[in-house]
Amino acid sequence: MTEHPGFGAMLAWLLDHRELGAQELADRAELDADAVRSVLAGDSPGEELLRRLAPALGFHAVDLFILAGLAVPDDMAPLDTAAATWVKDAVTDAVRLPSAGRRELRQLIRSLPQEERRAGFAPKPLMPLPGGPGARVIRMLQHRNLNWSGMAMTLAFVTPTYLSAATYGAIGSDRKELTPRLVTDFSALLGIDALDLAALTGVTLHDVPPPPTRAAVDTAALLWEARRLSAEQARHVSERAHSMRGDFRERTS
Repeated sequence: MTEHPGFGAMLAWLLDHRELGAQELADRAELDADAVRSVLAGDSPGEELLRRLAPALGFHAVDLFILAGLAVPDDMAPLDTAAATWVKDAVTDAVRLPSAGRRELRQLIRSLPQEERRAGFAPKPLMPLPGGPGARVIRMLQHRNLNWSGMAMTLAFVTPTYLSAATYGAIGSDRKELTPRLVTDFSALLGIDALDLAALTGVTLHDVPPPPTRAAVDTAALLWEARRLSAEQARHVSERAHSMRGDFRERTS
């Protein structure tokens, strides 16, 4: 099992990779530089600091909470755990559409009314509960409303990675190594630069990876947008994505 290096160490890796100093980061985040330095020295980050650091680093705040090993606040979590099945189906249909179709689906998601949260977000726990790099990445994917089956299907359609659903559970519990190939492919779905994710997970990429495909970029955006959907709304989007595939096939036949 890989020991969690601490958020400060991961932040230091990232700043070193970006050639960014503590003072410059503090200025971007409108924070006191001593607060940033104390986190880099090993102090646990607070919620307000993480919320401020996220846009300064170009990250979603939810990912920083996961990297810090903290509970994700409700306002950052997906709305409905039960939406995962429909989100998986929607994105695997969407990736087989042209870019215009994926844009249409994003517009549909944005047009749906915001429903109230009825329960806390409760993704499947990782067993055992380690703090290794695999666990952090899998939790990020879970907070894109992807369960293990969703990860398996979506990665298989969008990237060269083809693994069983159970394998993602093994990665999350540090029973399977987080390889450079996996970091590169996971980064595409998370919308995180592959070199940044490598720095944060301590995985060495021996070659500079190619940029993600247009389909991968669009899929990452769809996953992020779909976090606000209820299960019923996600079902509606999924059905629309499936019907659009038929529409586009008819247009091109």
